[in-house]
Amino acid sequence: MARRERSGVTFQRMKQFGRLEVDAVLARFVEDELTPCSGVTAAEFWGGLEAIVADLGPRNTALLARRDELQAKIDSWHIANRQNHDSSAYIEFLREIGYLQEPPTGFSITTTGVDPEITSIGTGFRPLAVPIALTAFGRPIASAC
Repeated sequence: MARRERSGVTFQRMKQFGRLEVDAVLARFVEDELTPCSGVTAAEFWGGLEAIVADLGPRNTALLARRDELQAKIDSWHIANRQNHDSSAYIEFLREIGYLQEPPTGFSITTTGVDPEITSIGTGFRPLAVPIALTAFGRPIASAC
C-alpha cells in the first residue's frame, strides 16, 4: 500500500490481514522471527490477533476514553492546586473521581520470588482504567527454534 498518515504517524507500507492493516515492518517480524518454530503459523497469529482486536477493541476504546476523561480532571486539579499541593486532598480527589478505589473485601493474592523493590510499590489502591495489552493467544510464542 502507499504511504499513509494517521494520527501524525507516517506509515510507509501497510499489509492487510483480514480486517487488520499492519505496518510492513511488523508483518515481516511476525512472519520471519516471531512465528517460525513457535507452533503457530503467521496466518493463525493474524487471525487470532484480529479476533482479539474485534473482541476487546470496543472495551479498550471505552477504557481509553475514560482514561482521557480522568487525565483531564487530574490535569485541572494540578493546575488549580499548583501553589498548594496537599497530598491528603489529592488522594481524596482521586477517590472522588473514581481513579482510586478501595480494594474489594475478601480478596487477597500472594506471590513468591518477586524482587523486594517490586513488592514495596503497592499503595493499597488500584487504578480504575488500565489499557489492554493485547497478547497473542495468552502464551509466549517468541522462543528460540
